[in-house]
Amino acid sequence: MTQTEIERATALLRAGELVAFPTETVYGLGADARNTVAVAKIFAAKGRPADHPLIVHLPDAEHLTAWASDIPRDAIALGRVFWPGPLTLILKREQGVPDAVTGGQDTVGLRVPNHPLALALLKTFGSGIAAPSANRFGRISPTTAAHVHEELGERVALILDGGTCTVGIESTILDLSRGEPVLLRPGAISAAEIAAVIGRLPQALDSTTRETAPRASGTLAAHYAPRTPLRLIETSQLTNEVCATLASGMSVAVLAWQPSLRSETRLAWVSAANDPAQYAHDLYANLRRLDNIGANTIVIEAPPATAEWLAVNDRLSRAAYGSGENDMVSDET
Repeated sequence: MTQTEIERATALLRAGELVAFPTETVYGLGADARNTVAVAKIFAAKGRPADHPLIVHLPDAEHLTAWASDIPRDAIALGRVFWPGPLTLILKREQGVPDAVTGGQDTVGLRVPNHPLALALLKTFGSGIAAPSANRFGRISPTTAAHVHEELGERVALILDGGTCTVGIESTILDLSRGEPVLLRPGAISAAEIAAVIGRLPQALDSTTRETAPRASGTLAAHYAPRTPLRLIETSQLTNEVCATLASGMSVAVLAWQPSLRSETRLAWVSAANDPAQYAHDLYANLRRLDNIGANTIVIEAPPATAEWLAVNDRLSRAAYGSGENDMVSDET
């Protein structure tokens, strides 16, 4: 990617247009975060409800004070360790941050992405870029430029191609706006890694913390969904489930660690990575591959219910809840 292309993208952003760009997590659909007309185009392009807050991407941690107020020491400490990187901090908003970005709340989500192209764009632009994931509302997040084009087409003025995203799932979201830290969305940065910096584990998002936590992307029951109905099946039941589906006359696309059961025209089988980070990296590309097969259903062998797989299991459970044509939700980077 040349400096000329960065300058073109910057000019489009300053003119109020949408630019899709890569981050280490997923591709974002960017607009000038200070321009409410431009931000409105994000919601229109995605078909996203207007009360869903957006994450503002910053060139570096020095820009934090332009967007957040009452910044706690924990935020400074975490920024020093994890920025640039896949951690979003929810903080009290500074005066002048548009309601269109915050969903009308008194908080704002902020992060510094760890991708050379994203950082080059942000530094040239010189301010915050609001950027949810560059896909239609509720669908599978994009991890390549081709995915963005497939999802949004002419709805975006420019797509910057930075290759395949290295992390592959959205950032960890940590709320620091209400005193005690609360983990709103798991991601590549774990609760244990956060605790190693601030000296305590963040609280989980549960029935108690949800009452006071701000709205944030990725916390609805349905999310990241393919069009094809998706089911998560325990390893011990996978063979029976696939065989029963085929016996009913339906076709099935499978993501599993187990080898394919048999050669069958109505059966498509994708092998899953054993490593949680690699599985996460491949997840959305695999979901798109399975969705595009055109099977009647998708069956995924459920990963272990351990801390290492928390972020992956979060995405899969929401994808299963929201799969099919009728369940629409939200997305973010």
